[in-house]
Amino acid sequence: MKVLVTGHLGFIGPSVLRTFKQAGHTVVGLDTGYFRDNLCAGEEFVPPDMEIVKDIRALEPSDFDGVDAVIHMAGLSNDPLGKLNENLTFDINLSSSNRCGDLAKEAGVSRFVFFSSCSLYGVADTSKSVDETAPQAPVTAYAKSKVGTEDHLREIASDEFSPVFLRNATCYGISARPRFDLVLNSLCAYGFYEKEIKILSDGTPWRPMVHIDDVAQAALCAAEAPRAAIHAEAFNIGRDEDNYQIKDMAAIVGKKLPGVSVAVTGETGGDDRSYRVDFTKVSGKLPGFTPKWDVERGADQILDWCRRNDQLSMADVLSYDFIRLKQINKLLEASKLNNDLHWA
Repeated sequence: MKVLVTGHLGFIGPSVLRTFKQAGHTVVGLDTGYFRDNLCAGEEFVPPDMEIVKDIRALEPSDFDGVDAVIHMAGLSNDPLGKLNENLTFDINLSSSNRCGDLAKEAGVSRFVFFSSCSLYGVADTSKSVDETAPQAPVTAYAKSKVGTEDHLREIASDEFSPVFLRNATCYGISARPRFDLVLNSLCAYGFYEKEIKILSDGTPWRPMVHIDDVAQAALCAAEAPRAAIHAEAFNIGRDEDNYQIKDMAAIVGKKLPGVSVAVTGETGGDDRSYRVDFTKVSGKLPGFTPKWDVERGADQILDWCRRNDQLSMADVLSYDFIRLKQINKLLEASKLNNDLHWA
């Protein structure tokens, strides 16, 4: 297939590019380039076969010429970025994603894999795990944009156009463009560099976890699956065993770093999300998908990265290179981006 991957220069992008190219597909990457310069030396980056440098808000019909499948990841990538400007979040993550779907359908693209999020479940009853039929209770602009895009893509689904929604759990792992504004990555970095594992909450919220390589594999399976298996279907992406309270993830990291203490800050920052997720559907109904990672192994990978980069400090890890909101603010302060996040 010829596959268009939007947002390929982000955190998950390198895993998606590598996975699809290893499977023999021709890959076109489309990205505006906010994080192009955040490439980490020593980490593998397999470039796309072709690259389109473009803001997702400026898509044109010609961008979809000859494309068989779209893997749509582009957008403001987490809740803190979403809070930067909620109107921009809806413009980029919702309106532009909907238009991406419209243009893809008009161009004859048959498969549209949308990267949604388990965060759309919001604050759920944690006495049980929520499956894909659970009520959606998004509490942030980011999560609300995922709900809105799923709704639109479901409305325009047809015999010739099959969208599929990957509701990814909270991601972790090491990428050619690493992030440390993610819970497991952050816990590992604090433990290694500060000798104190800092929990930026009271430790009780539940998070479902998934490695970026497993997310990339799910995207490949969704792109290659028979239409009947995925048409207008939502799949929670992760493993049942990897629903964790944050304090329990901290304990896993602590066991790997003897002598390191755990600090509970209680700084929720107004984030009340807590949810456990049921992954039964994806394990049985997405052909070929078998997660290969778990949190234990993921923590080992992240800590190994820290050891290979022991010249860094926690201040470095919390800099714009590894924190998405800080990178955007850096570009704004340097007047490289306008207030609407278009390149100046």
